[in-house]
Amino acid sequence: MQPANGTDTTRRRPFVGLSVKLLVLTILFVMFAEVMIFVPSIANFRVTWLKDRLATANVAALLLEREGEGLTTSDALRADLLAAIGADAVAVRGEGMRRLLAMSSMPGMVKRDVDLRVNRPLAAIADAFETLVAGGDRTIRVIGQPPRSGEFLEIVMAEAPLRWAMLRYSRNILVLSLVISLIAATLVFLSLNGLFVRPMRRLTEAMARFSAAPEDPARIIRPSRRGDEVGLAEERLATMQRQLAGTLKQQRRLADVGLAVSKINHDLRNLLASAQLISDRLTDLPDPTVQRFAPKLIGALDRAIAYCQSTLAYGRAEEQPPVRRVLALARLVDEVADVVGLVDHPTIVFENRVPAGLEIEADPDQLLRVLVNLGRNAVQALEAGEDPALVRRLTVAAERAPAGVRITVADTGPGVPQKARENLFRAFEGSARPGGTGLGLAIAAELVHAHGGTIELADGAPGAAFVIVLPDHAPEAGDADRTGSV
Repeated sequence: MQPANGTDTTRRRPFVGLSVKLLVLTILFVMFAEVMIFVPSIANFRVTWLKDRLATANVAALLLEREGEGLTTSDALRADLLAAIGADAVAVRGEGMRRLLAMSSMPGMVKRDVDLRVNRPLAAIADAFETLVAGGDRTIRVIGQPPRSGEFLEIVMAEAPLRWAMLRYSRNILVLSLVISLIAATLVFLSLNGLFVRPMRRLTEAMARFSAAPEDPARIIRPSRRGDEVGLAEERLATMQRQLAGTLKQQRRLADVGLAVSKINHDLRNLLASAQLISDRLTDLPDPTVQRFAPKLIGALDRAIAYCQSTLAYGRAEEQPPVRRVLALARLVDEVADVVGLVDHPTIVFENRVPAGLEIEADPDQLLRVLVNLGRNAVQALEAGEDPALVRRLTVAAERAPAGVRITVADTGPGVPQKARENLFRAFEGSARPGGTGLGLAIAAELVHAHGGTIELADGAPGAAFVIVLPDHAPEAGDADRTGSV
C-alpha cells in the first residue's frame, strides 16, 4: 500500500536476500557434512589414542620381561615407563596366569573394560561419545595383544587424559569445519551470486523499470550474450516487453481513434438529421424517379442516424443483439446493389442469383450491413484494375444448407493477398489494399457471429469469395461465444 505522496513505504529487510540465504544454507550444509565425518573420526581417534598407549606398553613389557634374563630395573625406571604409557599398572596374561609387570600405586576400581582386540565400528562410536559425556573420573582397563607370548596385555589407567584429548580433537575439528564452511560458502556464494543472483536482480529491476513506463522503449531490457537459461529468460522478457509496448501503443492509438470517431459521430448525426429533414420534403415531389428512390434514401438516413446514436450511447461501436425477422433474401440483395451503387454501373456487372422464394431468419439492418461491407470491398477491388479486357462481376448467391442458409459473395477481382489472410477479420490488420483499415470485414464477422453463424474466405475462387452460413434459429444463450469471435 502506498501513501498519498506516492512514495513506497515497503523497505527491503536487511540480511534476508537470496544471497544471504544461500550463504547461510551453504554453511549449514558444510557443517552437517563435517558432523557426519566427525562421528566416525572421533571414534577412530579414541581407538588410535588407546592403541598408541598399548604400543608404548608393549615396549615397556618387553623391557620388564627381561628381568628374568638378568636385566634389572629400578623403581625409578618403572615409574618413568608407567608415566610414558600414562598408566597406573601394566600386566600380561599367559599360560593361564596373570603377571603384573609394573604398578605406580594402587589403582582405583576399574569401571570399564576396553578390548581393542575386537573391531566393532558401531560399538566404538557409542563408546567414544560415552567417554565424552561421562568419562571424566573413571578408571578403565585397556586390553590388547601381548608383545611376544601370552593371551593379552592390559593396562589400567585413568580415563580423564583420554577425554581431554578427545575434547581437544573435537575443538580442532569444529574450528577446522568452520573455516572450511566459510571458505566453501564464500566460493559458492561468489559463484552463484555471479551466475544467478545478480542476473535475477537485473531481471527484477528491469521488470520494475518497465512497469513504471511500459510505453518507453528505452526501458526494455537488453539481453546479455549468455547462452544458458538466464540468457534465454532475458530474451523472452525482452520479446514480451516489446510486444506489450507495441500493444499498449496500439491501444492508445485505438483509444484516440475512438475519441475522434465519437466526435465525428456527434457532428455527423446532426448533419444526417438535417439531411433527413430535407429528404422528407422530397416525398412531396410528383416526379416518379424521386418517388422511387426517396424511401430508400430516407431508410438509409434513418439507419445511419440510429447507428451514430448507438455509437455515442455506448462510447464504442459495440453491436446490439440481432433482432431476427423472416426476410426475403433476394429483395435484400437488390437493396444492397442500390446502396453500393451497382445499379447501372458502367463497368461492373452485378448478378443476384438468390432464389426468389428463399427466406432467411436474420436482423434486416445487420444482414444488410454485412452484405454492404462485403460488396463495397468487392467494388473497390474491381475498380482498381484499368485494363478494359478485365471481367468485372460481383455475384451474390444463396442456397439452403443443412446448417441454415449459405450465402456466397464472389467477385472476379485480384483476390485476397496471402499476407492479409492471416488477420483477415481483425480490425486494422486484415486490409487487403493499401490504406485500408480492415474494419469492413471485422464488422461483418462480428455481426455474423452475433447471429450464431460463420463467415470464411473460400479457397480456389478466381477472385475473392466469402461464404456466410446463418442458422435458421436464434442461438441459445452462450452459442455466440461457442462459435468464436474475430
